[in-house]
Amino acid sequence: MAWAMLSENPAATLVDVRTEAEWNFVGMPDLRSVGKQVRFVEWLSFPAGEPNEAFLDRAADGLDRGAPVLLLCRSGHRSQAAALLLADAGFTQAVNVEAGFEGDLDGDSHRHGGWKDHLPWVQR
Repeated sequence: MAWAMLSENPAATLVDVRTEAEWNFVGMPDLRSVGKQVRFVEWLSFPAGEPNEAFLDRAADGLDRGAPVLLLCRSGHRSQAAALLLADAGFTQAVNVEAGFEGDLDGDSHRHGGWKDHLPWVQR
């Protein structure tokens, strides 16, 4: 669903709410094939885990409140909170990418189902 929205809707935006450490060491979504760039805005700081007080201003800057805004974190928990914040701020299509970048843990502590499993990404 996320990839279809991003590739088919020119107004759709992806906001990656993970930390800079995650972007640097785990990887980043790659939207070059659909002619877009990811917007990177930390939800929480690393390593302190403090909320980013500027999140809403930075994430919303220049975006159409009626256009799809997809939010992505590691597994979908932080991005869900970010999507709710944007919805409260008047974004009518704030969408959580449920499986996140890495996906959920299975019984063997391996991650599956996330963006990294089947969509384009790059390592810094």
